[in-house]
Amino acid sequence: MEILMIIIPTTLLWAAPLIFTALGGTFSERSGVVNIGLEGLMVIGAFTAIVFNLTFVDVFGAWTPWVSLLAAMAVGALFSLIHAVASITFRANQTVSGVAINLLAAGVALFLVKYIYGKGQTDIIQRGFSKIDIPILSDIPIIGPLFFSNTYYTSFVAIFFAVVAWYVIYKTKFGLRLRAVGEHPMAADTMGINVTKMRYYGVLISGALGGIGGGVYAQAISSDFGHATISGQGFMALAAMIFGKWHPLGAMGAAIFFGFAQSLSIIGSSLPFLENIPNVYLLIAPYVLTIIALTGFIGRADAPKASGVPYIKGSR
Repeated sequence: MEILMIIIPTTLLWAAPLIFTALGGTFSERSGVVNIGLEGLMVIGAFTAIVFNLTFVDVFGAWTPWVSLLAAMAVGALFSLIHAVASITFRANQTVSGVAINLLAAGVALFLVKYIYGKGQTDIIQRGFSKIDIPILSDIPIIGPLFFSNTYYTSFVAIFFAVVAWYVIYKTKFGLRLRAVGEHPMAADTMGINVTKMRYYGVLISGALGGIGGGVYAQAISSDFGHATISGQGFMALAAMIFGKWHPLGAMGAAIFFGFAQSLSIIGSSLPFLENIPNVYLLIAPYVLTIIALTGFIGRADAPKASGVPYIKGSR
């Protein structure tokens, strides 16, 4: 019981940023646009959240982390517009565009950190997301101490967003149109759906959720921003999306799995059955598990049929 009380909250803490970002990738790729720029979107979201937090903490007080997430969401969406314009309007190679987003985000963020703070990283924020006991729910026998004590609100917000994303994609007209342009854009166009507009929506949503993912990571885990704040989490979220077979709930489950793998590198030394394992093995465990998952260990995952294929109106 004591071991589970350590593992579960830590797993959910590390999973939350991955859930948000993987959901963003799901929206983009369901619309037919490959987005491997999730790492860059997390970077720019983390940078924005930390800078906003440090700048406006005296204005918003206890609400600063949440308002900072809104700022990260807005900047992430604007940054993803670069990918949307390049890959949708100008029909550039979507993989190359995504790599450019990753490189550009890191470069811009680090340049601005150096320009604003005169050093390689920001100051540490004073108000971030901290551990809490959720009222009422934490008093439930067994379940309460495991899931709702010594935990973070962001973990449950991420799970809630996954359920909302599932509903939007599979139960609404918007979701049907989004999936249609990702599976057969010509047929969708014939039915009067604006393929370009729907794909823009998908990419912008991915940018917004990726920005939130970066903001959650920075304010709940790192508490500052530097060159190594986001180091592979975006690619892990991309893997979670594929592992989850482009389904919001599947992506959430995969993100929790990868969150568990990441948490082992932090708490492994305090667990009886892992204390004798060298820490270096625990540090590489998340990436090893990512590779195993993507090599087909859990079965073949098929992307939306038109994913990565630019659409030219009237083409076949």
